Amino acid sequence: MHDSQHNNDLMACTVAVEAATRVFALVKRVPAPFRSLADQVVRAASSVAANLSEGNGRCGRDRFNHWRIAYASAKEVDTFLCLLSGAGVVNSAQAREAAAIFDEVRAMTWRLLNPR
Repeated sequence: MHDSQHNNDLMACTVAVEAATRVFALVKRVPAPFRSLADQVVRAASSVAANLSEGNGRCGRDRFNHWRIAYASAKEVDTFLCLLSGAGVVNSAQAREAAAIFDEVRAMTWRLLNPR
């Protein structure tokens, strides 16, 4: 069981890095009035991958705490993407694609937090 959990964790981190990279490109040219939202979405997206990775190196409650933070940060990314897309400062289709990948990351993270 530990090996399958380990592989799932690494996949979640890999997908989180891919999703964060999309977000970075998406918000690269956000206009000044929305720059703080762009900065926050970059930090949240980075937090997802970083906490999945750090959790992989931890054990017990500490591991689960990092994974819970990653899950919550992935939800935060979704909110920022909705705000930026709603304001018309990022491409809506690309924002939906990035949000869908973060949804996959949340699903993988949920499975890490709730092993069978």
